[in-house]
Amino acid sequence: MSDTTTTVSYAHLLRLSDEVGIFEHARLTTPRSENGYCVDDVARALVVVSREPEPTEELDRLVEIYARFVFDALAHDGRSHNRRGTDRSWQDEPSVEDHWGRALWALGTAAARRPELTEKALAHFDIAARQRSQYPRAMAFAALGAAEVMRADPGNRTALALVSDAAERIGPPTRRLDWRWPEPRLHYANAVLAETLLIAGAVPGQERRHADGLAMLRWLLTTETAGDHLSVTPVDGWALGEKRPGFDQQPIEVATLADACARAYDDTGDQHWRDAVLLCEAWFRGANDVSTPLVDPVSGGCCDGLEPTGRNENQGAESTLALISTMQQARRLQRTP
Repeated sequence: MSDTTTTVSYAHLLRLSDEVGIFEHARLTTPRSENGYCVDDVARALVVVSREPEPTEELDRLVEIYARFVFDALAHDGRSHNRRGTDRSWQDEPSVEDHWGRALWALGTAAARRPELTEKALAHFDIAARQRSQYPRAMAFAALGAAEVMRADPGNRTALALVSDAAERIGPPTRRLDWRWPEPRLHYANAVLAETLLIAGAVPGQERRHADGLAMLRWLLTTETAGDHLSVTPVDGWALGEKRPGFDQQPIEVATLADACARAYDDTGDQHWRDAVLLCEAWFRGANDVSTPLVDPVSGGCCDGLEPTGRNENQGAESTLALISTMQQARRLQRTP
C-alpha cells in the first residue's frame, strides 16, 4: 500500500464541531445539536487533533475548544461529568466511568503532544489520575493517557501507578487456547484491554504483562478476522458458540484494534502488526463482511455502523473519530521505513 493511499480528512469533524465542543450525533451529515455534547466524544476528538503532526489553524482552534471542554468537565476531586447540553450546563453528576478514562487519555495526549497545553493538561491529569474506576475499560482508557505522560516523563509516579492499577483491574488472559481473554465475553473497544497490558509490560520487571498483552491481541485479531478481512465483535458482544458474523459492527471496535496493533508494531517491529493496522483501514473502505465502505469520501465522515444489508448512513462523532484515528495510524506506519 503506498503512502498516497491513506489520507486523513477532518472536514466532517469540523462540520460536527462548534465553539463549545463536538456534537455527538448526526442525521446523515447534519449535526443533531439538540442531543448536545459528551466528554466521551470531545476527549476522543482532542486525542486525534493533538496527535495530528501537521495541524492547520482550524485544527489548532479545535484543540483549544476541546481542551477547554475537558478541563471544564472535571470536578475538583478528579471525577468527570459526561453529558452537556447546548446551554453549556452539565446534565449529570461527576463519576469515574468510561468518559473519565477518556478524559485522562485526552489530557495525557494533549500534555505530551501540544506544548502550549502541557502545564495545564498535566495539572488536570495529576488530579484525575488519583481516582480509580471499577470498570476495566475506563481504567484502560485512562492508562492510554498515562502512557502519553510517560513518553515525556518515564518516571512519573502518578502515571506509573495508574498503569499498574489498570493492568491489575484487567487481569491476565485465561490459559485456554480457544479463549485467550480475561473476560467471559467480548464487549466493546476490546483491544484497549490488550493495549493496556502492552503499556504496563513496557515497565522494567513487568515483561510478563507485555507477553500477556501480545497473546490477547493475537487471539483477538484472529477471532475478529474472517479470511482476508476483519469481522469484528458486534455491538451486543460475542462469546464462544454464538454465530458470526454479528451486527451492528461498530467503528470504535476497529479503531481500538488499530491503536493496539500499532503499539504492538512499535514495540516489536513485527510486520504482522503493521499489516493488521492496514487491515483495519481496509475495513472502513469496504473490506468487511458486507463489502460496504463506511467512509464517505464526499463528507469526510464515517457511517455509524455496519449492518447485515449495508450501513447506518448517519455520520456521528464516535464513528468519524474512529475513522480518523485509524487513518492516522495507517498513514504513520506507511511512512515508517
